[in-house]
Order: sequence, then structure tokens, then C-alpha cells
Amino acid sequence: MKSSTIEALLSKRGAWPKGLAGDMSAARSRAELSQLIASDYMCFEHLRDMMFKLVCAVSAEDHEFVYAHPEMKPLMRLMGQAGVADEHFHVGVKLNAIAKRYLSGGWLEELAWLAALEAGANEALYGQVLGWEFKGYTGENEIDLIMRKGSKLTFVSCKALKSHLDSDDRKLRHKLMDAVHEADNLADHFGRHGEKVALVVSTELFDEVRKIPRYQALLGKAAVLDVHIIALQELDWDKLVLAMQGLLA
Repeated sequence: MKSSTIEALLSKRGAWPKGLAGDMSAARSRAELSQLIASDYMCFEHLRDMMFKLVCAVSAEDHEFVYAHPEMKPLMRLMGQAGVADEHFHVGVKLNAIAKRYLSGGWLEELAWLAALEAGANEALYGQVLGWEFKGYTGENEIDLIMRKGSKLTFVSCKALKSHLDSDDRKLRHKLMDAVHEADNLADHFGRHGEKVALVVSTELFDEVRKIPRYQALLGKAAVLDVHIIALQELDWDKLVLAMQGLLA
């Protein structure tokens, strides 16, 4: 085993891969769909929510409301081609476990992994469970993305959350703050000096009209903990690749 692989570097830290990482061939086959979702996440967000409600058999009127929107059709076509959902899904459609995982957030992990490779990572794994042992204690953590450049690792947490952050949405604010702390915990547990940790999140954290952050406390806490945040505005493919290059630099 080469000493600079992700597995070899982790083994020196008392950690090891458990089971298989995310399916790389599946991620590549869904690349166009994942990039389209990121480029128009708000459109996808509405369609996804409707699809999950359709599993619970909402009204035919709701179904027609979704299907009638012309901007939805490219998403639905690519979903059909990728085998995520039938392009002509109907009320009461059943989504399999793979489709549910992908639509609820797996797409973001796959997109981040694809961007990591495009950005020049020597090696990258997504959806990898790590077992670990420390001072006689054992446990496991699932890490959304691990990137390697040379002998340095970067750990990335991916959260597909609501796109819009209202000032009074305490639930989303708590989720975002917890996500920052979760990313920081990855750095504390598995990282080493000079390595980076990031949070990729599908929420708008910057008000581009008023030119101010939407959640000052979150960005401040992330800065204190040295957690790099890649928010919705940076999920467009070229911007995401650039952000990944910054993490790998």
C-alpha cells in the first residue's frame, strides 16, 4: 500500500474505511443531473418536495401543478435518464431507496466529489464510513467527502437544506450551526495540522442585493473554528470547482 493514500494516512490516525464508499460510476452517470440541480436548486427543491409528497399520494391537482411548469421538464427528463425517477411519474409513485437518498442530499455529495476530482485532488471518496479507535474507545463516523492532495487530507461535510434562510427560521439556523460544529469535529478527530475542513450547504448565506451576510453568527463561528463554508451561491459548477481548488491549495 502506498503511504500517501487516503486509507494509509487514516490508518496512522487510528481510523480505517468500513464498507464501500459511494458508487463512483453512479456519480459519474448522474453528473449532468447533479450539476443541473445545483445550478437551479430552488427549482429542484420545489420538485423534490412535491415528489416526496407524491409518495404519500397528494392530489392529482398538485401533480399537474408540478408537471405543468416548463422549467421542471429538464430536471424530470434527466431524472428519468439517470434512473432516479420515472420522467412521467404519477400520483402515488414509489421511489426506491437509492432515489430517495440521492434526491434528499446524495446529489450534493456526488457533486462535491466530482468537483474535487475536477479541482485536482489526487484521490477522493464520498459517503465513506470510517471506523476508529482512540485510547481504547471505538466508534464510527460517516464522512461525506474526503479529498487528498499529496499527503494532506481535506474533510467536507455536505448538507442539502432549505435554500432560503428567513430571519425567524430558528430550526434552519440551528441545523446550520450544528453543521458547522459537526464539520469542526471532523477536523478535531481525523485532521492534522495544515489540513482543512469545509461545509458545503445548499442555503443562501449571503444577501446579494443588500451585500450582507444572512447569518452573521454562523459565519463568525465558522471563521473562529476555521471551517470553510461553500454556500448555495458557490454550487454552480465552475464556482464549486474553484472553491475546491482553494481547499486543496
